[in-house]
Amino acid sequence: MSVRSAERYAFETGIYRPPSEGGSDSLLVRFTRNCPWNRCEFCAMYKTEKFELRSVEEIKRDIDAIAALCNDLKGGRSDGTVSRETVIALIERHPELNYHQGFAMVYHWMLSGAKTAFVQDANSLIMPTEQLVEVLRYLRKTFPSIVRVTSYARAKTLSQRKPEELLAIRKAGLDRVHIGLETGDDELLKKVKKGVTAEGHIKGGQKAVAAGFQVSEYWMPGLGGQAMWENHAINTARVLNAINPHYIRSRPFYTIPGTPMHAAAQRGDFQMLTPNEQMIELQRMIEALDVTSRVCFDHAGNYWRDRNGNLLFTHSYEGYKFPEEKPKVLERIAEGLKVDHQRPEYLNL
Repeated sequence: MSVRSAERYAFETGIYRPPSEGGSDSLLVRFTRNCPWNRCEFCAMYKTEKFELRSVEEIKRDIDAIAALCNDLKGGRSDGTVSRETVIALIERHPELNYHQGFAMVYHWMLSGAKTAFVQDANSLIMPTEQLVEVLRYLRKTFPSIVRVTSYARAKTLSQRKPEELLAIRKAGLDRVHIGLETGDDELLKKVKKGVTAEGHIKGGQKAVAAGFQVSEYWMPGLGGQAMWENHAINTARVLNAINPHYIRSRPFYTIPGTPMHAAAQRGDFQMLTPNEQMIELQRMIEALDVTSRVCFDHAGNYWRDRNGNLLFTHSYEGYKFPEEKPKVLERIAEGLKVDHQRPEYLNL
């Protein structure tokens, strides 16, 4: 890339984001690098990287570079939109953009209406409050078209924040937090080295709800294996009932090569649930849920099918509204249990 374009369009983009905050619809803006905890035994993300806070100046430079790219993609069009012609013209002037890590992301974000942004990486709320507030305000000011900003957050970090800090962050422009609950069982949390207790999850989730965030909690059917499945199901429901988040998202567990839990499974020290046993665990958890959340199965890991070969659950990001659609979800589970499921090849790792 030429010196001019390298400076004008230089910004970082991380790898990971939730399915509901990615695709072509979200601008990915990196406030921190990697994960400050990075010890979970089921996780393969960030394992070769160290956590780093980015300075306010770095983040603002990235936002300015994205704004410059957006402006040049418009090509001076009076309606402020991007077109195929303006993109081709810009690439002809700066052919190095073909290899820019964030060029396609920004282009598709603009085509989608430039309405949502996801703040990377794994726990941006660990930033000093005043710095996070400053860059959130700058992001919103630079891109007034944005209607929703979201980020990953650790429950322990949320639990340690003062209510007034969380409120300031919310008012500065962060709308939704995605929290990896994984399980509400203390014994299992300790076993997988999550670094937080069930009470810490409850406190963090409740404080996030009270501050006005949309709260999206993720749990892992199957994480406890054969030995701990029932306590995993019951205690996860107990924690979720105490939080009553806006979203509950199912991320069925499978082992990933290179992680301690994969090694344990290979040694025979951890026995995975079969697909149908996972559904029985899911049934137990759903039966115990008493929430007004949206319960979602918006991930390919929720691969179960009915007797007609159709997906058992919708993969919509909005899922099922509880308690109204709880009977429907339980009916779908009962239907799924009539099928002898086999784990897809891409999950047989």
